Amino acid sequence: MSKGELLLKRSSQYIDFMRYGLSSWFSEALKSTGWKPGLAADRAWSWLPSQCAICKVWPARAVCDECVAAFAQPVHRCPRCALQRPSASAHCPECLTDPPPWHDALTAVSYQWPWVDLIAQFKYQAQPGWSGTLASLMHSAPGVEDALAQGSLLVPMPMHKLRWAERGFNPALLLAQHLSPATTCADVLWRVRHTPAQRSLPRSERLKNLEGAFQLDPLKTHLLRDRHVLLVDDVMTTGASLRSATKALLAAGPASVSILVLARTERPGTAKN
Repeated sequence: MSKGELLLKRSSQYIDFMRYGLSSWFSEALKSTGWKPGLAADRAWSWLPSQCAICKVWPARAVCDECVAAFAQPVHRCPRCALQRPSASAHCPECLTDPPPWHDALTAVSYQWPWVDLIAQFKYQAQPGWSGTLASLMHSAPGVEDALAQGSLLVPMPMHKLRWAERGFNPALLLAQHLSPATTCADVLWRVRHTPAQRSLPRSERLKNLEGAFQLDPLKTHLLRDRHVLLVDDVMTTGASLRSATKALLAAGPASVSILVLARTERPGTAKN
């Protein structure tokens, strides 16, 4: 390895550490003192030199424009469940026979590489700084800007207090705050029952697992009445959690409830973006 190649490799490793490793370590250290990640903490790291987490080019944004263009291209999706479809406005057969309780569903990307890895860093490796980059992807998705422009009330998918204490932050809340801090309503919907992680359960047990898991704050239901509500989450797999949360929201009489997720798990065999 030449001196130039060695210097490039070490520079890349330094940038990786400064952008991700150091922020992760710092977040963990502060979390032990009771500090909770948020937008201010996220922005505190924005001055650090960055390397694209996908193609490793530097200096660049956390995900460079070329990788966004390559891996986050809009595709035709079912308007109700956001699964990929062969043509625009084509509803899934399942949505025609058994439509979900929400009005429509929007997503930025499919839950595939490279987004699977980045979302895992965000959610499970104490890296809340990813929220700004990932929220930008959501904002650029078809239909999202219009939904935000009509003054939709953003309700992040709530976490039970035990899971929040374990993770240190709510990913859905950080995403919603980046999308529209002025219209994010974080405490109108509660998760009152601690349940096993949905990803650990087969599809048939997911809805049963969520019975009675969500409840509205009775003192704040008036905030939802006659409003367009955008329920925000990071990933939609079967949609069981979103179905249960939507039904709880509809009890307050909103004008509509729509879904906005960062990533959508596709059916097996679906072509990658």
